[in-house]
Amino acid sequence: MDEITDFDALRRAMAENSERPEGPARNARAEQLLVEAERLNVPLAVIEALGHQLKVYNYSSEKDRMFVPFARLLRMWDERPEDFDEYEAHSLHWVFKWVSAGMLDQPHIPLASVEKWLGEMEHRYRLAGHSERAVRSAEFSVAAHVGDLPRAERAYAAWLAADRDRMADCHACELHGQGAWQVERGRDEEALRLWGPVLQGEYGCAHEPHTVLASSLVPLLRLGRVDEARAHHLRGFRLVRPMESMRGAYADHVEFCALTGNEARGLELLAERPAYFTDTGHPRSRLDFLAVVALLMERLSALGLGEQGVPGPAGRSWSARELGAHARVEALELAARFDGRNGTSHIGDRARARMAQEPLVERLPLGVRRARPAPVAAPAAARTAERTEPTGRPDLPALIAEARRLAQSLRPGALEAWAAVARAAEGTELEPRARAEVMDHEAMARGPEGLALFERAARLYAEAGDPGEALAARARGAYVRALTGEVDAALAAVAGPYDEVLALYAEDATGVRQTASVVMSRARILMRRVHEEVPEAAGPAEGAPDARGRGAGAREALAEAEGAVREVLALVEGRTGDDVRTAARSAEARAMLAELAGRSGRESEAVRLLRRAAAEYVAAGLPWYAVEHEVGAASLAHRLGDPAGAEQALRSALEHGGPYVEPAGRAQLNLQLAELIGGRGEAGEAAEHALEAAHWADEAGQSATLGAWARHQLGGLLLRQDRYAEAAEVLESALPDLSEETHGDGAVVQTLWWLGDCLGELGEHREAAERRLRAADIARHWPEQQDHATLAHLAAESLSNAGLLEEADRAYARAGELWRGLDNPVFLVRSIRARAWLALRGEAGERGARELMADAVHACEEALRAAADPANRDRLVAELGNTHSQFGDLLARLGAEAAEAAETAQEAETAERSGTAEGAGREAFEAALVQLDRAAGLFGTLGAAGLHSRTGAELAAAGLEADLGRTAAAAARARGVLAAYEGADSGDGTVRARRAGAERFLGPARPGA
Repeated sequence: MDEITDFDALRRAMAENSERPEGPARNARAEQLLVEAERLNVPLAVIEALGHQLKVYNYSSEKDRMFVPFARLLRMWDERPEDFDEYEAHSLHWVFKWVSAGMLDQPHIPLASVEKWLGEMEHRYRLAGHSERAVRSAEFSVAAHVGDLPRAERAYAAWLAADRDRMADCHACELHGQGAWQVERGRDEEALRLWGPVLQGEYGCAHEPHTVLASSLVPLLRLGRVDEARAHHLRGFRLVRPMESMRGAYADHVEFCALTGNEARGLELLAERPAYFTDTGHPRSRLDFLAVVALLMERLSALGLGEQGVPGPAGRSWSARELGAHARVEALELAARFDGRNGTSHIGDRARARMAQEPLVERLPLGVRRARPAPVAAPAAARTAERTEPTGRPDLPALIAEARRLAQSLRPGALEAWAAVARAAEGTELEPRARAEVMDHEAMARGPEGLALFERAARLYAEAGDPGEALAARARGAYVRALTGEVDAALAAVAGPYDEVLALYAEDATGVRQTASVVMSRARILMRRVHEEVPEAAGPAEGAPDARGRGAGAREALAEAEGAVREVLALVEGRTGDDVRTAARSAEARAMLAELAGRSGRESEAVRLLRRAAAEYVAAGLPWYAVEHEVGAASLAHRLGDPAGAEQALRSALEHGGPYVEPAGRAQLNLQLAELIGGRGEAGEAAEHALEAAHWADEAGQSATLGAWARHQLGGLLLRQDRYAEAAEVLESALPDLSEETHGDGAVVQTLWWLGDCLGELGEHREAAERRLRAADIARHWPEQQDHATLAHLAAESLSNAGLLEEADRAYARAGELWRGLDNPVFLVRSIRARAWLALRGEAGERGARELMADAVHACEEALRAAADPANRDRLVAELGNTHSQFGDLLARLGAEAAEAAETAQEAETAERSGTAEGAGREAFEAALVQLDRAAGLFGTLGAAGLHSRTGAELAAAGLEADLGRTAAAAARARGVLAAYEGADSGDGTVRARRAGAERFLGPARPGA
């Protein structure tokens, strides 16, 4: 570090330290700078160093250390107020508020001392002529802290009634305090109304909207405004995360996670800030933090995760149950210290209430990646069920009745229900029908391994007097054989049951249901042959052949399968009645016909049949069976160029699937909908589906694959809505899982690109540059270099905005090379112009800036000479005009700086130097005028398209004419601008601005005005 040898060096060092992250390192540096200040033997230097130390302590976890420097400052003020300049005198009175609040948050400081300090503050403010507003605000804080409601209400009213002056807290902080009081009084809506101007960006400061966003989370959840709560969490946590002093707000975000089913994210937040468990410099925020830790651990224990390892205080490992107990004890001990000091139970009551909260939302997807905590013990509900289940034998007849109900109505869970019957029947002799059903469903559950069980089930059905169901069981076994690839053997096996069941049906010896089951099994087997013989048809764009364009084997397989399927339909149509299973046969047959149509290249017919099949399933009360066919219809509709049809089918699939679709399937459905809806410009609704997709991908354990893609999409959709902070959180969450191997390098580049855009909008320019440079590094290997060039250019902009001038110049130079290689003269010229402006701020200075701007003019002129296409020529003319205009602006700035130097020289009475500087300023202005005239002339050749640019250049030139004392010339240019807009639409904002600009050069006495 540079040695502190004078007051200026000290001030630079304090400014640099202020920019460092909050924490012990910054505090230690402030202490060192105070020692350096004392060596300078300049009273104001010591005062400023003490103020700096007090500030960094206040914005850190060591708030308890700010009382010593403040006491010293106050003593110095009382002894020698003349040593304080105006700013430091104001700062001394300002931090009275910090100290009063700081005392309140330290339970070892007696309440009497806090009250005494409040009186001292009131006295000193009155002597200094300040309003009572800050004093009454401080009094309100004391009363609210101890739970003295009447006094708090009186002080609150007096606070709002007093005049705002320089000592009042900023608008944002005041509104936060006012809203927090409304929340405590149970008025959530009023709190959010008060916080509105802060949340909307009208007011802000170093800690706002950070704390308002955090404080709003639970009120929003209580009001059911969950989308806003999610947005405030993502946006607010991003602001709070790097600020060590904001443990209380951080606790609000952990609490939000505990109350919304996001316990896993809550654990991630705890892991990021291990010091928050033990930092003792601010006991009140530690109490808040420990209370929500206890709340979160209680939620985990309730979910059966009490023994899961969790992040906690360093030095040992913690389970959720252990940490919850520890946090509760620590929180209540702290609360007792506050209450003992205050003489009330208010702090303890609030802490206990906070720890006892129940979830406000069962599940609130956030969009960011979350790991699924794995239970290490049975969930609480399951343990309860185990304890309360009767110890006697289960009711076997009831289990059989329920299993039959589920099987006959095709409800999910039928296989599990029959398995439960089998377990309950161990050691008991079931009647043949029930034994047959148990065996049949066990065979279905086992798949190919259960082939032999189908035959045993068939014998039992026959023994029970149901020959039709016996044949159906044998047919089911044949179909399972086909699933193993033995299609010919399966056809041979089903032939007998098929002939026999038709004979039985003709003799009225079996019913439609059993007959349809056998006929459907045969149709299914023939569909397996189609799968072997006939590949799926290509899309219509590829000219998919119909059945006549295929080989004989394929045509035969298609024809046989279609005949079998139509036989099913002929059997069941008109005979379904209230029989769900028969109705399901009809729907399944329609779906088979749809598949055959699709494989024959008749995709429009396939879509129609799939939709009809889905509708039949829904009508039969089996909507979950419709999902597969609705998804198929959506895929085909998309291939046919019918996005509306695809969207409708996907919406139906989501609606009908409900809780029956597996998490991965729900993720896929939502993601497809997000892409379709986003494609037609509805970013808001598309983002909702992408959010759901991310959630269900996490539930499916596919966070790193499908989840990462969903977050990639969600981040882009949020960016399209200008929700930059939320988008940044989501994209940063996606990046670690996105890989070039799984998702493609295009997805990685796009995510980095979007993230760079978000960070740039949030003012995080260095971080934006880093992401854009990473993206550019990947894109540089692509055959097409447009994206590489664009990203290099954007990275240069970010580096420039971050003040990294040399790095920005190199990035612009690289972008320029790429634009030249791409034969893109417009962006080549823009990169050179950007370097000119950088040169003006850096070591190259005026000379380098002039040379680069001249290079930009030359490059644009060269491109213009080579351009043949009229539209391209017009574009280049406009770019050349812009380049001359910027050259003029640059020269005018140089002239203004020279004129300012001349004025300074005159004040120093160095006439000779003054004349030189003044001449240099005039020379620059004259050169600027030349450039602006050239710009105006070029824009003039573009006619109406160049009008606004031409008049802008003319007004800039008029300003220079006025600076050179040529008022008549300035007025003439202004009149030309007014003439250009004669009869123009006065509702156009640019027209109004140009006219107003021209009027300034003409004055109030202009003839005809």
